[in-house]
Amino acid sequence: MIHLPRVRQGPLRALGVRLALAVALVVSTVVVIYAGRSGYRDVNEDGLTLLDCFYYAVVSLSTTGYGDITPVTPHARLVNILVITPARVLFLIILVGTTLEVLTDQYRNSLRVSRWRRKLKDHIVICGYGTKGRAAVAALLETGYDKSRIVVVENRPDGVRQAAANGLATIEGNATRSAVLLEADVKNCKAVIIATDSDEASVLITLTVRQLTAGQVRIIAAVREQENSALLKQSGAHHVIVSSATAGRLLGLTTTAPPLIDVVEDLLTPGQGMALAMRSAERAEVGRNPRELRTLVVALIRRGKVLPLGGEQALSIDTGDMLVYIRDDEASVDVAV
Repeated sequence: MIHLPRVRQGPLRALGVRLALAVALVVSTVVVIYAGRSGYRDVNEDGLTLLDCFYYAVVSLSTTGYGDITPVTPHARLVNILVITPARVLFLIILVGTTLEVLTDQYRNSLRVSRWRRKLKDHIVICGYGTKGRAAVAALLETGYDKSRIVVVENRPDGVRQAAANGLATIEGNATRSAVLLEADVKNCKAVIIATDSDEASVLITLTVRQLTAGQVRIIAAVREQENSALLKQSGAHHVIVSSATAGRLLGLTTTAPPLIDVVEDLLTPGQGMALAMRSAERAEVGRNPRELRTLVVALIRRGKVLPLGGEQALSIDTGDMLVYIRDDEASVDVAV
């Protein structure tokens, strides 16, 4: 099931709107009846008062019809045919508005899903909306990624509700199933981020994504244990983040060199201080040593391989290289890492 973000109307407001429509319809009917009251006859034959008009409007619109007030002239009967009867139908529609609203919402949701599928392109699929999944989405949004191009796959009801409440398109289901991933249009996505709480599920999702996409979609997975990293890479993951090992290294840094952890956190936290970023090499930079540039370049990415700039080896920038550099987070960037 696909859940698209939407602004929900409160129940009190919805009830108030329906009540206002019903009252407006009754008042409009009373005005019409009162204007042509000479064409009606009641059992007392003393003419219709304003109260009688209200009474006749209510019993007519509610299809009660006691028959104590009846139209007798051709004009009054014509008004009943052209005005009162359509108003009665409209009044019944308002009374059964809850059922009608459900059907309308289903039809509207089908149209929204169809439009969403047509516009969906180069999106990122997030499998799992737990702690890691929410952090991954937050990092994407903080670096300027469009929220409409993020699709969450989650099978926990609370995770589905939270993702939808945060304005994300959500597929409710198990990401290990091919049908669920196809609902997320995994074949045409830009990347798949696997952020489940189970290493076994991460391996199975990786295998399923690789089978569906023939290895054409980049897969980034997170695992708890280091020993499962090699298994995920063999299954088809391009990048594997070991959460326990990474946390352990950061803990060690905090113990032996406390200031380093502050630098690492600053680099990994968009929106403040320094940040890692990546951009394409400009034509004027080709052939130059990266250390000669105004920006602090820490690595080159050439044909998918990372070339560090440390050591005595002198590297020059080639056409097509990507530069990984440290920037001031207030400056504009092409792609944030």
